[in-house]
Amino acid sequence: MTERLNLGALAADAYRAMAGLDRYVAEGTLPAPLLELVRLRASQINGCVYCVDMHSSDAKQAGESDARLHAVSVWREAPFFTPQERAALAFTEAATRLSTHDVTDEIWQEAAEHFDEGQLAALIVAVATINAWNRMGVATRMTPASYKA
Repeated sequence: MTERLNLGALAADAYRAMAGLDRYVAEGTLPAPLLELVRLRASQINGCVYCVDMHSSDAKQAGESDARLHAVSVWREAPFFTPQERAALAFTEAATRLSTHDVTDEIWQEAAEHFDEGQLAALIVAVATINAWNRMGVATRMTPASYKA
């Protein structure tokens, strides 16, 4: 597939604003390894090859194991994730699939057991941000590894 257009060049101000939001998320209260799992899972659901490539590579570079990375898409069945990570992944899935699912009270309560209110706010912003990036990546067919150029 060929990239349809360079959104960073054609909508530079919007792209910079998104990058600023991404920096805000990265500098927030969520642990970096958990944040990469959230980004990876949302990107898998949304079918964004660019973001799946980026966040699996970033997580691997930060020391994430192959076993855990390979199991993110089946995290419910895999023994590799902590209760906090499971709560974040459940929330990520629910908040990413809003057209067919809801962030139920059960999912919210599970997340609230593992994150304080500030961290919950950070998780909401992180999921919203990666979903926005995914929509840009899928719509423009951003190519894997092009972020490395």
